[in-house]
Amino acid sequence: MLVYKLRLQKGWSQEQLADLSGLSVRTIQRIENGQSASVESLKALASVFEVDFNTLKEPPMSSNTTSSTPGQQAFNSQSISNDEILAIAHVRKLKGFYSHLIRYFVIVSCLAIFNFIKSPAYFWVIWVALGWGLGVLFHGLRVFQFSPFDTAEWEKKQVEKYLNRKK
Repeated sequence: MLVYKLRLQKGWSQEQLADLSGLSVRTIQRIENGQSASVESLKALASVFEVDFNTLKEPPMSSNTTSSTPGQQAFNSQSISNDEILAIAHVRKLKGFYSHLIRYFVIVSCLAIFNFIKSPAYFWVIWVALGWGLGVLFHGLRVFQFSPFDTAEWEKKQVEKYLNRKK
């Protein structure tokens, strides 16, 4: 959770943090979801955030406790609560989705007009609309958290399921 907060404080996306740290986006997602990280991953993140390695190694602290580590002191010096940070992140995701949705409708509409003018016998724009529409649909499912496969709980259940088959 601290990695998530530090990333939001810097205003970076998960992709930007992955590029800066040399880790994969999926590794960043797992760490932010509370799964354990390797020492190498934590060292790379500590270097990028310019905090002590032990700051990231510690378990996440609640918002009521005071921290004594330099990275957390810098973060707590701002008067933003955890709930506000999560709300800001959610609003950014919503903004990205609505922007994607508007671009989809505008471009598909323009393509439909072009298709109707140039080749009314073959309505090829439907393939563009369907393909891109699936992308918009999956983006919306992720933003509104309807994806059952993008959680740490699902991954844990799958690992347990796999291990039970091995017996």
